[in-house]
Order: sequence, then C-alpha cells, then structure tokens
Amino acid sequence: FTFTAPTVAPGAKVSVKNADGAMRTVTADDGKSFSVAVDSGGTASFAAPATAGSYAFYCNIHSSMKGKLVVAG
Repeated sequence: FTFTAPTVAPGAKVSVKNADGAMRTVTADDGKSFSVAVDSGGTASFAAPATAGSYAFYCNIHSSMKGKLVVAG
C-alpha cells in the first residue's frame, strides 16, 4: 500500500506496476495532469506532464496512498 515515484523528463512515459492484491489508481491531485487505473497485479502507463515541477498524486480507491511525481526539465 505504498507508492514509489522516480524523477522523470517532461512528457516521458511513466509505467506503473501494481504488486498489491487490489485495484489502484494514480490520480494527480490537480485532477487533470494524469490519471490511470491499474488492476491487481497489472501494469499501466501515462505520459508525464510536459511542464517541469512536482505533482502530488493519490489512489482514489485508497485515499491514504499518496505520492509525488517529480518532472525535471
């Protein structure tokens, strides 16, 4: 029930692997930068925002799961 997030380049493909036994989402706090659902044991990907910065995110199924994606230009 934790997230780890690397630092990525603007627009990079971000792959998410769900090693837990429940579905997860990776949803940007701002509600528009990125959002992807990841099935239990599955993978999904999304494009990182094009603007450098720090993007807080959470799982909208398990709201205590939070993380931060850093986009470095």
